[in-house]
Amino acid sequence: MARKEFIRLFESNILIFDKLADKLRKDPAQICGHPRQQISVLVRLHLKGRAMLKDIARSEFVTTPNLCATFRKLERDGLVVRAVDEEDRRNTWYSCTEAGDELARVALEAFRSAIEKLFDNLSREDEEVLTQSLKNINKVLTNMELGNA
Repeated sequence: MARKEFIRLFESNILIFDKLADKLRKDPAQICGHPRQQISVLVRLHLKGRAMLKDIARSEFVTTPNLCATFRKLERDGLVVRAVDEEDRRNTWYSCTEAGDELARVALEAFRSAIEKLFDNLSREDEEVLTQSLKNINKVLTNMELGNA
């Protein structure tokens, strides 16, 4: 019975987070003249460091050819650089330039502001309960991820 309740709660929370994410997406789709996908790629590279195109495509849920166009634009704008892997020349690594890192920081700050605005009317008590709950969820999911690594 506990497993079924867990699954129902998890499903419900996914739906709620999806609705909240939709509200966040209603903010301007562009930051400093760049579409959301370009910003998403920059933020991912900024937070996680250099990556290969196929790995970013998988994380962004897009095909590699579609992402190539995004990277060409980012590279043209001086926001990312690519480097051929010297050990396996078939692979290419992408990373943020200083300008790309700066734009990613601006985007993250805009995102954090949007989250703050979304929860602006939350009572202090509810905020504390939600914060502790999210800490617990993060701890369990991190342990779960480390166990599957």
